Amino acid sequence: MPSTPRAAIIPVTPFQQNCTLLWCEATKRAAVVDPGGDLDRIRAAIMQAGVSVEKILLTHGHIDHAGGAADLRDALKVPVEGPHQADKPLLDSLPETGAAYGIDGAKAITPDRWLSEGDTVTVGDLTFDVLHCPGHSPGSVVLVSRDARFAQVGDVLFRGSVGRTDLPGGDHAALISSIKTKLLPLGDDVAFIPGHGPTSTIGQERLSNPFLR
Repeated sequence: MPSTPRAAIIPVTPFQQNCTLLWCEATKRAAVVDPGGDLDRIRAAIMQAGVSVEKILLTHGHIDHAGGAADLRDALKVPVEGPHQADKPLLDSLPETGAAYGIDGAKAITPDRWLSEGDTVTVGDLTFDVLHCPGHSPGSVVLVSRDARFAQVGDVLFRGSVGRTDLPGGDHAALISSIKTKLLPLGDDVAFIPGHGPTSTIGQERLSNPFLR
């Protein structure tokens, strides 16, 4: 019987980014996905869930997803995994980007492990496949639990929309290709948590997302 993933979404930063506390029900071991900021809110969610955080996962390097990662890593004394190394320039420039957007105290971060296509990530007894899905950013990754039919997609795909590509390193054609060649083939029953807004399924987006028609 495969372990069951559980997730709590914690909206953080003025961008209302979906930081996700993701854990394995069997072991109560957890990961914090995309801690963009508001660390007190994230730590309260960890306490409420009664889980033990073993790592931080980053889907990409933008400020609203990674701005709090360095401080949370220091506080929890856990490693950071992801994104793909192509987002290194974004992670290196987090302090400047934060200042530009009025987000104080963001620190540059170098992950303990970069993620590449074909890698796997574990959270307790859960295993996630890594898909490199450039377009929103050069190093965006998606984490997929094939057993649980569940994915963390960052800002690659949203309910009714797709990631913006007008930021440095963005590429709309690459983004649509990533979605059509890597996410849609996962199957219509796969549910996902995006980086902003409500959850959805691959099937719902295949049918109704105007960007995928």
